[in-house]
Amino acid sequence: MIISFENLEKELKTGKLDNIYLLYGEETFLLETALKRIKKNFGELLQGINYIVIEESTLDELISDLQTPAFGYEKKLILVKNANLFKKESKKKTNHIVELQEKINQYLLENKEEIEQTIILVFVEETIDKIELYKTIEKVGTVCQYEKLTLPQIVKRLKAISEAYHVKLSDDLAKYLIEISGTNMQDLINELRKLIEYIGENGTITKEAVEQLTTKQIDYIIFDLTDNLGNKKIEQGIEVLHGLIKNKEPVQKILITLYNHFKKLYMTKLAIKENANLAESLNLKPNQLFLTSKYKKQAELFEERTLRTLLDEFIELDRNSKNGNIDLNIGLEAILCEYCSK
Repeated sequence: MIISFENLEKELKTGKLDNIYLLYGEETFLLETALKRIKKNFGELLQGINYIVIEESTLDELISDLQTPAFGYEKKLILVKNANLFKKESKKKTNHIVELQEKINQYLLENKEEIEQTIILVFVEETIDKIELYKTIEKVGTVCQYEKLTLPQIVKRLKAISEAYHVKLSDDLAKYLIEISGTNMQDLINELRKLIEYIGENGTITKEAVEQLTTKQIDYIIFDLTDNLGNKKIEQGIEVLHGLIKNKEPVQKILITLYNHFKKLYMTKLAIKENANLAESLNLKPNQLFLTSKYKKQAELFEERTLRTLLDEFIELDRNSKNGNIDLNIGLEAILCEYCSK
């Protein structure tokens, strides 16, 4: 059966375990949390005895491990992780991965009752194709996709964590934390724990605390830098740039991030002019849709031709710095000062 990750969370909290799982998707933090819960529900794990980890290089051993008893234990937990087993491959029967897919699929269909009595089998992948093996697991086990959370879902989870520690977090400040620290759940929870510890029980998280204590993601800092440049506050913009360098951000990474940022501003200009869907044009994920308004607002600060010229200048600077013709730091400052002061 196919199940949502919210419902799977509820099931696992009861201690219930299915015999076959396929967990996949980009939201790796929640996926790994579910995997930890499966292991906890299973009980004592002894590597090589009642706990086997299969990777791409050891896929050939899976059926043998399924057939081998967990000596001294009632059941065995087998984890097949990032083995790229659920990919469409060449249909040639000589293709080894295709043969493995077919063998494993057939084994699961023919030995369902035996697996129920002796095995907990968990497949973990980031991306999959819905091949026959997928369809079989959908019939005989549990399939759960971990998509990137939307902004409201992330806010809800952050607030739930705060409430569990009796600390208040408003929706607006949760969104501000996400804006500053990004949408990675593990990073956000780490930042939130710092705030909770600082504020203390029965306290309220403030904007000042978020600004002072949280680690700002480079993308957020680049937004700040670009705001200054777009508003002709060149000195403040260069100060932000110097702050990044002082904090040991590699200047090559700063150049790449700036290039990608100005490219998105340029694409925003084009999308608005052509009345295209901005989120699709920028290839934003569901948890990044809040950025559309920020890109629109910032794109208004620059002429389309200026953005196009900036992109060309960044490419030329990269080429010249690699040839030793110019220092990357000096070249970057020169470009920003010249084109953002016009």
